[in-house]
Amino acid sequence: MDVFKFGGASVKNAEAVRNLLNVLKSQKQLPSVVVVSAMDKTTNALEKVVECYFKDRKMVSSALQEVRKFHSNILLDLFDNDQHAVFGAVNGFFDEVIRFLESNKSTNYNFVYDQIVGIGEIVSTTIISHFLIDNGIKNQWLDARALIKTNNTYRTAGLHLIKTQQNITQTIKPDLLYVTQGFIGSDSNNFSTTLGREGSDYSAAIIGYCINASAVTVWKDVPGILNADPKFFDQTKLIPHMSYEEAIEQAYYGATVIHPKTLQPLHQKEIPLFVRSFQDPIAPGTCIKKNKLMPENICCYMLLKNQIFITLSTLDLSYIVEKQFKKIASLLESYQMKIRLTQNSAISMSVCFSDPFNHKQAMLHELRAKYDLTVVENVNLYTVLNPQTDRPDFIPEGTDVLIKQLTTKRLQFVTKS
Repeated sequence: MDVFKFGGASVKNAEAVRNLLNVLKSQKQLPSVVVVSAMDKTTNALEKVVECYFKDRKMVSSALQEVRKFHSNILLDLFDNDQHAVFGAVNGFFDEVIRFLESNKSTNYNFVYDQIVGIGEIVSTTIISHFLIDNGIKNQWLDARALIKTNNTYRTAGLHLIKTQQNITQTIKPDLLYVTQGFIGSDSNNFSTTLGREGSDYSAAIIGYCINASAVTVWKDVPGILNADPKFFDQTKLIPHMSYEEAIEQAYYGATVIHPKTLQPLHQKEIPLFVRSFQDPIAPGTCIKKNKLMPENICCYMLLKNQIFITLSTLDLSYIVEKQFKKIASLLESYQMKIRLTQNSAISMSVCFSDPFNHKQAMLHELRAKYDLTVVENVNLYTVLNPQTDRPDFIPEGTDVLIKQLTTKRLQFVTKS
């Protein structure tokens, strides 16, 4: 039993959906589960609906209509008969959104976000399921919200694995093909939840874990995992294979091909993860599996932009030791900061982190009450795995380097933008 995951770029329009069909037909064996994201920029468009709901309700209808029109055009391209059942199904999901917005009483932004934004995955998989059936690939559509159970930390929901395992093993049977969604689940009250942006890979890994998949394949618009993001670095190379640990490090420090949480459940059961190109489905791509280390001659380069860099010391110049570490880390965690690098001396500590939920000002205010604090915003964090030199040529001469760390396997710089 295999799991295939297709992201938004692989289903961005009608032509892409046809290509998904061709990818499936090109494989010697169909997977057991196909996990699909929302189409193209649908998540962004639905986020705009949520924003309008809280800031300018007069614009909600037109914002939602744009999303509806986008999918209607794809439907008309893929299906000859506008009386096809898929049209009614898709319209029904958008009508559900309207009814929710009209009846909702909650002022919790994150709750409302999760009830609205996940509809993108529901609609895309409905379209794809019907299209595959019409083209000879039988499948059963599943609502991932009935399978993947989480807590109610909306937008970054935590998985309830035991209940999810029960749901999936009771529902998914061998010798059938299922089409379902990434990114979404539901809480104990059956309200929709989401696993975090780009969480569809994680959904595929969860399902793969629960069905004891022989492999999970993530189909991307790149040939596999590259040693650097070509948007920021020149002369990138394909990495043919790597270990779980190496892939997790890359994801943590900024590689965007694989979601940071994806590899954890696969690692537990030693399920290989393949990253392959939907533009060249015969090519092998990259394989991630146990003890399959990267070739030693490949360096990996990651860049995280828009980070925050702080240096702090105690007001009485007392040592920064274990008790202070705990206090500082706990404070950053309470404000949902993502720590990427730390370094300390006897009386000071430096931290580079991101602020995904815009809690920075409140956190810095609290820190200033307890510590002497220096803050530099919008910094860049460069990370090199398997470094061959301690001064890579992508750091121009004269760049203001705020901090540098070098170990045998990792080199990091924090620089001003």
